[in-house]
Order: sequence, then C-alpha cells, then structure tokens
Amino acid sequence: MHAVPEPMQCGRFTLSFERPLVMGILNVTPDSFSDGGLFAAQADALRQAERMLLDGADIIDIGGESTRPGAPPVPLDEELERVIPLIEQLRGANVPLSVDTYKPEVMRHALAAGADLINDIWGFRMPGAIDAVRDSQCGLCVMHMLGEPQTMQTGEPAYDDVVREVREFLEERVGALTAAGVAKARISVDPGFGFGKAVIEHNYALLAALRDTAPRSDTPYPILAGMSRKSMLGAVTGRPAPERVAASVAAAVCAAERGAAIIRVHDVAQTVDALKVWSALRDAARRN
Repeated sequence: MHAVPEPMQCGRFTLSFERPLVMGILNVTPDSFSDGGLFAAQADALRQAERMLLDGADIIDIGGESTRPGAPPVPLDEELERVIPLIEQLRGANVPLSVDTYKPEVMRHALAAGADLINDIWGFRMPGAIDAVRDSQCGLCVMHMLGEPQTMQTGEPAYDDVVREVREFLEERVGALTAAGVAKARISVDPGFGFGKAVIEHNYALLAALRDTAPRSDTPYPILAGMSRKSMLGAVTGRPAPERVAASVAAAVCAAERGAAIIRVHDVAQTVDALKVWSALRDAARRN
C-alpha cells in the first residue's frame, strides 16, 4: 500500500487525502480552451460555482487568465476585476478557494480577499511570487511547465526522461519555497499535463508514473492532476473538448489509482461519482 500524503495546510482549511479531492474549474475568461466565455459574467460564474458545490466539489479553482497553448497574457487590472469579486462572493461557501495565477500582485490581492490556495503554472518563478505567498497560511500548488503558454506547444517539446526532468524541476521549486521559509505542509505539486509536453508521448508517460513525478520525500507531497478535456484525451478519442467528458472521467480514475491527491476537473458530478466507485473498490480490496 502506498503512503497517503499528510494533511495539507490550505488557508482556512486543512485538507486530508484519505480519498482524492475534486477541484472544480471555474474559468472566468472569454478564451479558455473548453469553456471560454461561458462563465465570464459574474452571475454565470456564481451559478456555476454553486452547481459544482452541489455536485460535490471539494475545492473551487478560479482562473482569470487562460493558459491554453498560445493564449495571450491578460493585463493585471483585468485579471483582478475578474477574480477578486468572485473570491469575495464565494468565501462564505465553506470550501477552499484556489486562484489559478502566476502574477504576484494577483496572489497578494487574492489572499487579502480570502483565497486559500494559489495554483501557479509558473511554479512561483516570477520575481516576487514567493514573497507574495511566504508569510500567509495559504496552500500552494507548484506546477511544471516547459516554456510559456504562448510558445509551449510550438514545435515538439523534447525531454531525455520526462518523468525524471519533471521531478527534478519540482524538487528545485519546492526547495526554493522551503528555503524561503514556506512549510512543507503547505505545498502540493502538479506535473503539468499539456504544458510543454508531447500530446501522447510525454503526457501518458507522466500519468503512468504519476507518483514518480513528485519530489522524493519521507512523506509524499500531494499531487494535483489536471487532465480534464485536454488534448491528450482528444488525441486518443478523436473528440473535441466539449465531448471529452467520459475520457476526462477515465483519466481522473487513472490518476487516482496512481496516487493523485487532488484532481482538477470541469465535470464535477461525473468525476465525483466515478471516484466514489473507485474508492469503494479500493476499500473492499483493503478489507480482503
């Protein structure tokens, strides 16, 4: 039996990982790859958040800037206008609120507004990012990305050993955070499916060896897996993003089987149901 990560400090909350937690994606952007524009209006975003909570989401992840391949950057003020009012509206919902951002100023304002977790595709590499989160109690998700959103899928991403190189990158970033005084109990990691990875070769190698992508430690770091509706699923099913629900659920179960502690999804209800079945099977196997 593999070790379960220790509880994670996440702002107002302590996350336990006896089962994988489901993080619902709330994109308040006009151009995200799967649901761009659907929830850009605050009223629509709040309804979607309420729907995901009713469906069993454990965490809500708010994103004010698309990070799909080729996405242009969003001005700071515009991202703040999209994200901060939602945090203020949702902070009474009694679930952790995550903000998907790499900008230190957005991090600061989000934490002041009540966010519990900062989910950074840049792995807290931007100047000032570590300073923005160091003295708070928020949880952190450190993601691997090769290149940057505008160029990461241009050409063919190259690795000698994708699993080892992702793990080494995450080890270095976790080391930078802990050297700055961030407690290990606040940190989770994400191998960055689709962020500078060959669509099939690298993404499926990372999924197959998911536990080995995390920094080596006596107690494992929680791994966040985000594959929902991504091109790695379209490449094997031939379906466009809105029709990848079944593939996304299958990927979520595969990730759970390989040690994911948090699974980031668009389709909360379907994922929650699938993971309940997976958890019941796992528990029965442990009893026998």
